[in-house]
Amino acid sequence: MDLFSHSWTALLAAVADLEDADFAQPSGCAGWLVRDLACHLVIDAQDVLITLVTPADTEVTHDAVTYWAVSRTPPTGDDPLDALIVRLAAAYEEPRLLKFHLDDVGSAAGRAARLADPGLRVSTQDQVLTAGDYLSAYVLEWTLHHLDLVAHLPDVAGPPTEALAGARELLARIAGAAFPASFSDRDALLVGTGRRAPTDMEKQQLGALSTELPLHLG
Repeated sequence: MDLFSHSWTALLAAVADLEDADFAQPSGCAGWLVRDLACHLVIDAQDVLITLVTPADTEVTHDAVTYWAVSRTPPTGDDPLDALIVRLAAAYEEPRLLKFHLDDVGSAAGRAARLADPGLRVSTQDQVLTAGDYLSAYVLEWTLHHLDLVAHLPDVAGPPTEALAGARELLARIAGAAFPASFSDRDALLVGTGRRAPTDMEKQQLGALSTELPLHLG
């Protein structure tokens, strides 16, 4: 729960510190500008709020690992929600409006997470998880998107060290194998999710795991 708050607070602060011109820069999400990514974070924050107030009275069906739908095929950008986010982001017109909305909804999501009982069973996307597992899954979401945010903005602060380590550990559990110790947490996340291709040396270090990568998470 603390790692969720830490990673989310850092991501919100990074967006809040952006210059207006930064919103028109490309992000690490293929086909999305930084403004599109920020708009996506608004939707994510809404999902957190909705899920934490949607208790379930049935048994748990998923955890932080199985929450993720894993594909070997990268997203095409044809998903209707992806297209909607691009249109919504453009509709803000002024970056300050997008900043305000993300801070407003994002702060509320952060407060809800801090107040949540980790053992509470919640429902989302036809899954039942504990609130603790649900928020743990989102540490990976926030950390990957923080890396996406700064992909072309080298002067913007990246994810906290603890978030990178926690996200790497969860991605390794999803992959079913640990990443080589020679990989930094950042490189493990970027290579593991296809945000950059491994070098020839990295492929050798990955060994059999290289055939299972990248993992596209949805």
